[in-house]
Amino acid sequence: MDKGMTPSDELVDCEKRHLNYLRISITDRCNLRCLYCVPEGRIPKLAHDQVLSYEEILRLVKIGIRLGIRKVRITGGEPLVRKGVVELLGRLTRIRELEDVSLTTNGVLLASNAQRIFDAGIRRINISLDSLDRKKYSQITGYDHFDQVWTGIQRARDIGFGPIKINVVAMRGINDDEIVNFGRLSIDHPFHIRFIEYMPIGNSRTHSRDQTLTPEIQEKIATIGDLSPVENSNHDGPARRYRISGAQGEIGFISALSHHFCSHCNRLRLTADGKLRACLLSDHHEPLKEMLRNGGSDEQLAEIFHAAVRQKAAKHQFRPNGVTNVKAQMQGIGG
Repeated sequence: MDKGMTPSDELVDCEKRHLNYLRISITDRCNLRCLYCVPEGRIPKLAHDQVLSYEEILRLVKIGIRLGIRKVRITGGEPLVRKGVVELLGRLTRIRELEDVSLTTNGVLLASNAQRIFDAGIRRINISLDSLDRKKYSQITGYDHFDQVWTGIQRARDIGFGPIKINVVAMRGINDDEIVNFGRLSIDHPFHIRFIEYMPIGNSRTHSRDQTLTPEIQEKIATIGDLSPVENSNHDGPARRYRISGAQGEIGFISALSHHFCSHCNRLRLTADGKLRACLLSDHHEPLKEMLRNGGSDEQLAEIFHAAVRQKAAKHQFRPNGVTNVKAQMQGIGG
């Protein structure tokens, strides 16, 4: 890090939000084709030289740390399809200043990698699973991989990951009839079920009419038990957490449309091709890769972090049943 950079350079936006959480997409490639993520037909993939190397990612993380970043999550695409990801995770967990390093995966390759991921120092893991029905899972994702994912979840539980969060994008007429079954999953297992309101981003095969919002989800869950609030911890994201009486696990709601959490958003997103985004629901970004590869100093790269933060809006403009103005594809942003 260049001399002269001090803790006073921490990333604080115009709304006085301290941005200390960096989500890093390490690839735009995925081994699924989920309805809400991938459009019909083929979409271009990043060439190898367009994707940040692990060394470049680590350099940016270390610059971010000097600016106040304390939490990192590795995402994709599907991060486990990229070679060397476990080694990257290990290098991140060994960085003393990082208080939390976690992973989001679709779980297809989890069973065969879980022990190595655990040995690399990862304890918190999020697994995307939008159906507990094998046939419906195939319809949503395009592949018959449900058994592999469920085996991976069980393997992660047996190894000792915790918490294991299961992310469910709730979609009307697609999987909203399974909301109660997912709720019961939190009773019988120590899993944290996260219901996520569908956000229409980019060109996908789902629409705003497919949204099932949090109040409706909560009404369905209430049929199996009362929801008691759970206090958030330091490293929690925007989910509002609850527990059904007697449950081993929890239920959370990520309500980007019905209950904006913009006022306390602390996230930045680094895309696989080196763009820094201050908001998932905005196409605005600041390019880091060019400066990174053309001899830019740490101080110059840090200024790009600050430029992104200065552009962070007070709140996003999405509304339920509104039309998206985000053109980038979800798998290219990193969720």
